[in-house]
Amino acid sequence: MAENKSNRILRLPTGIKLWRIDWGVAIAVTGIHIVALTCAVPWLFSWSGLILMCLGFYVFGTLGINVCYHRLLTHRSFSCPVWLEKVLTLIGFCNMQGSSLRWVAVHRKHHEHSDDRPDPHSPMADFIWSHVGWLVIKNPGLRTGDIQKEYARDLGRDPFHVRMDRGQRWLFAWLAHVALFFAAGWVIGWWVTGSAMAGVQLGTSWVVWAVVVRTVFVWHITWSINSITHLWGYRSHDTEDNSRNNWLLGYLGMGEGWHNNHHADQRSAAHGRRWWELDVTYLTILFLQWIGLSSNVVHPSAAGDSAKRTPNSELP
Repeated sequence: MAENKSNRILRLPTGIKLWRIDWGVAIAVTGIHIVALTCAVPWLFSWSGLILMCLGFYVFGTLGINVCYHRLLTHRSFSCPVWLEKVLTLIGFCNMQGSSLRWVAVHRKHHEHSDDRPDPHSPMADFIWSHVGWLVIKNPGLRTGDIQKEYARDLGRDPFHVRMDRGQRWLFAWLAHVALFFAAGWVIGWWVTGSAMAGVQLGTSWVVWAVVVRTVFVWHITWSINSITHLWGYRSHDTEDNSRNNWLLGYLGMGEGWHNNHHADQRSAAHGRRWWELDVTYLTILFLQWIGLSSNVVHPSAAGDSAKRTPNSELP
């Protein structure tokens, strides 16, 4: 019988000092949120920008984070051609959630120690900590070299992932897509109206809505999986942690919010189990399989109901 941790209070991970702020991350997170607030300025609104934001939530959030970072790279829930893995990883970089190496290592550590003290972001310690605090406070247990060597050995053997991690080169992908959105908006706005200033307005609108607001939205969906789905929702499986299936995040997160199902059967490409547990990410993986771009898809198994954690030694 798995231990029910719903009423358990954890201390923060060992070595945490709340005054040791990672100023680079803190400034970036704060700055992006401040820029996102400019979406309230009428001059910066455009219907095309709003539409691109919605499309971008699927393209960058679902394909980049859910499909690539999470189900492909972290859990190896399916296989795909090398070129597609690289393309999806580049898309993942455009969410400004760090390198694929670090993201995978942190997430695997979370699964191995879910809702125990070494868990990088358990809300059993503190809600704000699990949502965003763990990102902006330095954690000795997440030292880049150590955690990647222990939890992401497979990616550490891949020159592409290693190269993009070094010197935070992944950040250039995010900056490049900012420039592309602005340039495309500027060209189209100028071409349609004949005014260079109209081009600047449309290009800036696209950056604010299709890049910055979308980035913040994807951030909070990802962060809410760390925090909310370990506090509120229903449990279909008696797991060793406090993971929950959350209706709102199940739909907004394109299937990621069926988190208790995921913790019960971590390698499964499908997180939704019941007919109402819509899993757009899983449907995307099935579509890729249908067109011949994914294989070895791990489907739900009865073994998942045992709800045992996957030891680090069994991770790919």
